[in-house]
Amino acid sequence: MTDPRIIEVAKILVEYSNEIKKDDKVMIDGGIEAQELIKKIYKLCIQKGAYPRVNIGISGLAKIYYDNVSEEQLKHFPEFALQEVKHFDVFISIGAPTNTRSLTNVNPKKIAERSKVTNPISEEILKKRWVIFYYPTNALAQEADMSLEEFEDFVFDSTIQDWKKMSEDETKLKEILDNGKEVQIIGKNTDIKFSIENRESIKGDGKNNMPCGEVFIAPVESSTSGFIEFSFPAIRGGRMVEGVKLKFKEGKVIEFSATKNEDFLKEMLNVDEGAKFVGELGIGFNYNIKQFVKNILFDEKIGGTIHLALGRAYEEGGGTNKSTLHWDIIKDLRGEGKILIDGKIIQENGKFLI
Repeated sequence: MTDPRIIEVAKILVEYSNEIKKDDKVMIDGGIEAQELIKKIYKLCIQKGAYPRVNIGISGLAKIYYDNVSEEQLKHFPEFALQEVKHFDVFISIGAPTNTRSLTNVNPKKIAERSKVTNPISEEILKKRWVIFYYPTNALAQEADMSLEEFEDFVFDSTIQDWKKMSEDETKLKEILDNGKEVQIIGKNTDIKFSIENRESIKGDGKNNMPCGEVFIAPVESSTSGFIEFSFPAIRGGRMVEGVKLKFKEGKVIEFSATKNEDFLKEMLNVDEGAKFVGELGIGFNYNIKQFVKNILFDEKIGGTIHLALGRAYEEGGGTNKSTLHWDIIKDLRGEGKILIDGKIIQENGKFLI
């Protein structure tokens, strides 16, 4: 018997996140372990009069690719994939990894180079309606130091919420950011500030990420100054970079360090010029997510945290920073920290004062 929570998640993804309607062409990507959810999504799409297509991923293909790819293949642009993306209206991506560390020993230069090549496909998807969800698997539960049953509860509790109400609740924070000129973040080994003047914030209310719960904005590119020590590891492509410290001047990272995998951090900062600038400040708003589980989809939404994304800014709010990188790294303010807008404290120790 299907867990009724899976049915509820399928409804949220189809009916709320992407509002799928008759004649929509829908691409559903996912791993085999998420087949119960994928089948429910597929059924709902058919019932809506849409045209769904399912792509099931096989675990381990990415590792095989990077271990065996030639330079010519690495630089080859998959034109068919771009044309396929242009054909669809909606993209639903269901992550269901069986091994979260499969790419740990892959040369990061290969991953970065491939990201550059395929970036036009990612940009095309961002123009459409899309949503990402992670299905609870044993691999993700192990990363979170939980049993599978505990992780299922964590995922479904953070997802099955009144998203319309959360969207309404986020509006006040959005208004403060939209009318603000300068943000300052103060915390342990942290004092960083940047301009947000004439930038528009965006509510993360479950339309693209599920679960969601954040409000984010693009800082003025040349304005970031100060220093920050992040609370949790920065994870990308199976690599975990711990103890990240960054120092900024005139918007750009001028000093960096990490206690683990500092070389990988250096590689990412050198992907392109835009990777050294902050593309996003995100403020966590989902208080049903209380702990770090080594998955950015959940972790960046933790109520009482902020995250900075190195690299690409979302253009919707006026951001102009260009990069193939968009790497979110999290600072926990719940024990010690403040967010100030134009000198006024709007959050202290993880609790909003607005």
